Amino acid sequence: MSYKGVLDRYGHLFDLPEHTRPIALLEGDTPLIPMPRLARELGAAEIYVKYEGLNPTGSFKDRGMTAAVSEALGRGAKTVICASTGNTAASAAAYASRAGMRAVVLIPEGKVAAGKLAGAIAYGADVIQIEGSFDDALTMVVEITKKTPLALVNSINPYRIEGQKSGAFEICDVLGDAPDWHCLPVGNAGNISAYWMGYRQYAEVKGTKLPRILGVQAAGSAPLVLGHPVENPETVATAIRIGKPARGEQALMSAEESGGRIIAQSDEKILEAQRILASEGVWVEPASAAGLAGLKAEIEAGDFDPKGQKIAIVCTGHGMKDPGIIADSMPTPDVIPATMEALRELLGV
Repeated sequence: MSYKGVLDRYGHLFDLPEHTRPIALLEGDTPLIPMPRLARELGAAEIYVKYEGLNPTGSFKDRGMTAAVSEALGRGAKTVICASTGNTAASAAAYASRAGMRAVVLIPEGKVAAGKLAGAIAYGADVIQIEGSFDDALTMVVEITKKTPLALVNSINPYRIEGQKSGAFEICDVLGDAPDWHCLPVGNAGNISAYWMGYRQYAEVKGTKLPRILGVQAAGSAPLVLGHPVENPETVATAIRIGKPARGEQALMSAEESGGRIIAQSDEKILEAQRILASEGVWVEPASAAGLAGLKAEIEAGDFDPKGQKIAIVCTGHGMKDPGIIADSMPTPDVIPATMEALRELLGV
């Protein structure tokens, strides 16, 4: 039977209204890539990368957006709206377009990676920049949806979380059980909450174990680590540049219930982790490397014993979503005459 998306495969496990009208782009079913070399270097039994960059719009957001837009369409909404640092905007625009709906996205001026902004525009969204942060944009979106028929599709929409649970289901289905540890970046905190909900649900219905969760924020945007909102968050990891996570309390509860924790890592450590993943053939946007950055730091500090552990790292978005840092540091390729002699001389063969 051909694959038809997360609603078709896992919809019976989602708490969605009967009026939901499925809108799919065959999202989900992303690879869980074994990383044996990385596991040896870090001393773990097994490490896997859940490569969410291979979703239709290049990020994990598609898992929740298929559910949110399907519900909105089913109840007769004509327009969806969201605040975004980029990935949500592209995903909302794609699924709204697929459904024949209008998409409106609010983004912080000058703070969204070009690859993500281009995606939202390509899919036909009305993109509005505001003179403020993501948190300001989210406040505006929440207010306008209280007073108009516009459908909110940020992760405070519970149907987004229902769809995103599917990532946990897939990991368990591939491994035959949950991993011992699950590592992932934390921005607006919907994904960490969704994964924990998914693991708990599978434990109830299939008897799988519960993993411990390591959530990782960027040091310049770490409200859950600092214990208070960050007014002007700054980090190269644009996808998690959020100073007041909408699901912050739920994220902290998820980490605590799992026996895990939420930590912060510097931009330098996150970019180092991005390079490590690329050396294994997996190119991710900077924010997506935060999970590995946190895992590596915890092991090196002696706060995490990886021996015998099976670890899943979620990489939330493709490298093409935020290629700026790579492009800016890219050396100019050598130029040689179009002759075999010149090529052999350059290569030293």
